[in-house]
Amino acid sequence: MRIKTVILSFVIALSGISSTLMVAAQDEDVRGSFLTSRPKTTGSASGSAKTGPTSKPSHRRPKPTAPNPNGPKDGGATLPPNTNVVNTARMGLGLTLFMRDSNGLAVRTDPGREFHKGDHVRFLIETSADGYLYVFNSTDSGQPVMLYPDPELDEAGNYFQAHVPFEIPSPAATEERLRWLTFDAQPGAEHIFFVFTREPLNGVPIEDDLITLCREKESACPWRPSTEAWAAIQGELNEPVKVAKVKGVGRVKTEAEQRATTRGIGLNRTDPEPSLIMLSSSTTKNILVVSLDLIHVSPSAADSGEEQ
Repeated sequence: MRIKTVILSFVIALSGISSTLMVAAQDEDVRGSFLTSRPKTTGSASGSAKTGPTSKPSHRRPKPTAPNPNGPKDGGATLPPNTNVVNTARMGLGLTLFMRDSNGLAVRTDPGREFHKGDHVRFLIETSADGYLYVFNSTDSGQPVMLYPDPELDEAGNYFQAHVPFEIPSPAATEERLRWLTFDAQPGAEHIFFVFTREPLNGVPIEDDLITLCREKESACPWRPSTEAWAAIQGELNEPVKVAKVKGVGRVKTEAEQRATTRGIGLNRTDPEPSLIMLSSSTTKNILVVSLDLIHVSPSAADSGEEQ
């Protein structure tokens, strides 16, 4: 019996080592696929948007497109067709969550930690391909609202070039309330959904459409997708996604990251990696939908030693 127990323990230990090695191998595969599509030198950027040392990055579409006849009036949304894509980068998102520390600096933080009233956070986001990013928030699985694009940020644009990082919300915003996402006194689970597409989502207002909608009908903003549209977006969460996590909690935003976000230039292969990389398993997908949960606890559960 003792021998059998020892053998069983040994098998379990080997199984644990094997699982760890498999996770490590997947991390390396995901990191390699994402980072090798970065340019070798700083300053390179794909797409046709004009960026440079003295220009403000534009997140509007690089070329005019015909208005969508279906329109965004009813809160509906149509996903881009999943046509075959040849010789293009896999849809990938690199996310790093920053939290404002007591000195006002943006410091990398673990999304899995508990957040309290008054905590301020923002996302540094990097895409592996040119495309459009939409960010939605649902509190305790309630009705989702669109956080980005925002009529008060980036001219309501949401087009981004591969490996040119950007921050949501923007630290360059004129008003403090637009620079950070701030946790209020109401605890709950904040479900953040990132929808990355090669083409704009049909039926979702962006740019001038969103600005006009919010100006003429304040109750329509923040914009909310219809039940059918949201079900379609959530359905994409079932698609296989490869994930890699990179250590680095506690480090402040680097000069390279700061320079890239303010100038609109691409990060190179030696620049810091995102804390979390999520990559589509298929090269033919035109959409990637991933979610991240931020846990907001009540003040009574707050640890007095937590940073504010």
